[in-house]
Amino acid sequence: MRLRRRRASRRRVDRKTLFLGGGIALLGGVLLVWFVVVPWPRGLESGDPGPTALMEQRTREARAAEETLEIRREWVALDGISSNLTRAVIVAEDHRFREHTGVDWLALAEEVEWEGGDDFSWRSSSDRAALRRALRFVWDHRDDLRGRSTLTQQLAKNLYFGTERSLLRKGLELVVARRLERHLEKDRILELYLNVAEWGPGLFGAEAASQEYFGLSAGELNLFQAATLAATLPHPLTSNPHRAPRQMEWRRAILLQRLTPAAPAAPSDLD
Repeated sequence: MRLRRRRASRRRVDRKTLFLGGGIALLGGVLLVWFVVVPWPRGLESGDPGPTALMEQRTREARAAEETLEIRREWVALDGISSNLTRAVIVAEDHRFREHTGVDWLALAEEVEWEGGDDFSWRSSSDRAALRRALRFVWDHRDDLRGRSTLTQQLAKNLYFGTERSLLRKGLELVVARRLERHLEKDRILELYLNVAEWGPGLFGAEAASQEYFGLSAGELNLFQAATLAATLPHPLTSNPHRAPRQMEWRRAILLQRLTPAAPAAPSDLD
């Protein structure tokens, strides 16, 4: 009898050890992904970050299609970029840029049709139910969600991930966006974004785009030209001043209305 009890006790201990070991292994894997696999924005405090993941992706795509693609880019400091452009880009792409910390949770809540409260609590059964509905919505519409990406999230995508669309990539993008906000000032994030954003086939950065479309430097853009570039950002390869310009023009018209002093601030909806 005692022998049976001892064996049963050992089996219980073995199960606990197994579960504990599995939990530790899972935690270790999560920490490994968090600290090693997910990029850290080091070395971005000043200067040109060099070729980005998106630039490398476009080069690979051109090579696979047996096409020639020249990457055109020229670094320019933020104070060398027209304030018309910085303002137009913020209004068009991320009007709460100065307020959020990398992720615009209000816009994201709208995107996933969040029905819970503003202050989520695990103790609230209604909040937990709302979370389940939101996660189900995300999964059911995973191929259609825009994500309401902030400028910081777009920068993370351009620097490290490219245009791959998946829930995993979106999650990693959120983490990197938060890291960018913790390590860099807002003006530096804006400077980086404006210098690596894609504005057309092979065109990266405000300076290359300004030279290509207007024959001007980025610091010389007037409001109309700045709005043109900002309206190109959602679809730079398929709708820009050289290709399908009418699709860009209606976004520019809306943006110019928002940029006039009499126009109220409004959420970005130029896609």
